[in-house]
Amino acid sequence: MIRKLLVANRGEIARRIFATCRALGVTTVAVHSDADADAPFMAEADLAVRLPGNTPAETYLRIDLVLDAARRAGADAVHPGYGFLAENADFAAAVTDAGLTWVGPPAKAIAAMGDKMAAKALLADAGVPMLPTWTEADQVTGFPVLVKAAAGGGGRGMRVVRDAAGLAEAVAGARREAAAAFGDGTVFIERYVERGRHVEVQIFGDTHGTVVALGVRDCSIQRRHQKIVEEAPGVLPPEVRERLHEAAVAAGRAVDYVGAGTVEFLLAPDGEVHFLEMNTRLQVEHPVTEAVTGWDLVRLQLLVAEGEPLPLTATPPADGHAIEVRLCAEDPAQGFRPATGTLHRFTIPGVAGEFTPTKGLRLDSGVVDGSAVSVHYDSMLAKLVAWAPTRAEAARALAGALARAELHGVATNRDLLVRVLRSREFGAAEADTSFLERHEEVFAPLLAADQLPLVALAAALAGAAGRRAAAPVLAGLPSGWRNVPAFPQVTRFAGPGGEIEVRYRLDRTGTLADWSVSPAAASAAQHGPAPDVVVVEAAPDRVVLDVDGTRRAFRVHRVGSEVFVDGPDGAASLTEQPRFPLPTAELAAGSLLAPLPGAVTRVHVEVGQRVTAGDLLLTLEAMKLEHPVLAPTDGVVAELPVPAGGQVDTGAVLAVVTEEDPR
Repeated sequence: MIRKLLVANRGEIARRIFATCRALGVTTVAVHSDADADAPFMAEADLAVRLPGNTPAETYLRIDLVLDAARRAGADAVHPGYGFLAENADFAAAVTDAGLTWVGPPAKAIAAMGDKMAAKALLADAGVPMLPTWTEADQVTGFPVLVKAAAGGGGRGMRVVRDAAGLAEAVAGARREAAAAFGDGTVFIERYVERGRHVEVQIFGDTHGTVVALGVRDCSIQRRHQKIVEEAPGVLPPEVRERLHEAAVAAGRAVDYVGAGTVEFLLAPDGEVHFLEMNTRLQVEHPVTEAVTGWDLVRLQLLVAEGEPLPLTATPPADGHAIEVRLCAEDPAQGFRPATGTLHRFTIPGVAGEFTPTKGLRLDSGVVDGSAVSVHYDSMLAKLVAWAPTRAEAARALAGALARAELHGVATNRDLLVRVLRSREFGAAEADTSFLERHEEVFAPLLAADQLPLVALAAALAGAAGRRAAAPVLAGLPSGWRNVPAFPQVTRFAGPGGEIEVRYRLDRTGTLADWSVSPAAASAAQHGPAPDVVVVEAAPDRVVLDVDGTRRAFRVHRVGSEVFVDGPDGAASLTEQPRFPLPTAELAAGSLLAPLPGAVTRVHVEVGQRVTAGDLLLTLEAMKLEHPVLAPTDGVVAELPVPAGGQVDTGAVLAVVTEEDPR
């Protein structure tokens, strides 16, 4: 029986496993990098061991360091989580050789499925349907195709190629990204199915020969080939569901599978099912399966690792419907590039439970208020899961909770997720893997442009109320009181679309006499007269405005000069500008700045080289992804201040492109 479990992972993954261990009375051991010394998962472990370094390669991927940590802490078992080492056959073998209980499938099964090409051949012999696949570019017989990493998952290294001209560069780029993410740059090429659905089957095996399917999940909503919305059960015809169950169980039996695993398929528009890959671990999206089956899958992992038989031998019926979203630190204004910073507030209303099977709203999060989001790891902050008796109710509840969440300090993909959940196509269960490519409207912020002036007014009134509350003298005067009441108060913010200037005037009773916004904000709003606004309440953290007879409440949170406003129609982040700004150095015209900290992996041009708009200048690697830096206009490369291999911070000049050669 397992008594002390080391979890070889971090963040929400570690917190998820710790939650089940607490319920079972298992002592937990965390390992942590220097960057994670104060992370939330550290506070929830019974014991913790430092692994020197910051990046995964320096810490969490070091098998020798993890095994030494298990020895030092006296652990008798190791759980790899569901990332990093979870699909490393060498790690599984090393844990077993060290005399520890391995909570996962046998090393032999991991190795068999880890080589995706060998896995395809093995499972094809077992009768699992396959897509045409090639290992070299010159073997490809038709387009479009998908270039994929042979190791790892999560969309890392994937490239869609629609003609032969782009294949060589796609293969090279995929190899670089796969090598950076998994330490293995091997790739292969697969036929790409247009308008396909990504579906997967959760399987479980034990040491007594049982392999059972726990149902189908639909994970078709993807961006950059990474899942962002998942649900269970997948909405499928019964005969398709049965074929998927049979194929998944056949895949598990072909490798004598033990523990939790996921068999992923592509469902073509004509109803044909094609095997994609088998993940020999618990998946990020496992909570939706837990919600509709009631089974704690981590508990089942521990029981199977202890040699117990599975307590179920057939697919359990689905109870209700569950939908999960991946809330990520990404900046919509920067093309959803990963974002970094301090998460000043992370509050989601209505959460019924965390980390274990829950009816209602479940939160699995790796962050809390004050957490730092760094460049060292991927951008996922949390998973939010809604269970309800019906799919429509689950989607509505999940969208509502996300819309009301307070997410301050780091840009996120929250608005995109809400719009997806509220879209007609998702509601009709008709979405496929190209959904986001066809629906540009879901990328629009929830806060409409014509609501931004009211948000800015609320921020200005809250700021004035905060200063009045902190005033050491004459605290009884109304906020903004002046000897000359006709003179307005002015507050300037940097916000979406540029600077916003708010002018408002209060009469001697403190009533809002008139207000206006700057031309920049007004131009983004709908044309027409400003609405009639009455200030019902103006406190430092809450402003209630009566707008043309309808009351609107705004929650306001200020951190230094940053002002975060959450209202009934969406949220906005504003930065109050100083009344008398200090002079700053001007950047050279044509400067291209780093959108986030990272490393320049390759420089594709030289100083003096003429480029055209869209040409690739250099490649920046950050948060496990490659970010191309493209020429914004036609011109000449005037400066390349950062060489290949150089590290940069946000805002650093990466290149300067001018109209003429400065030489």
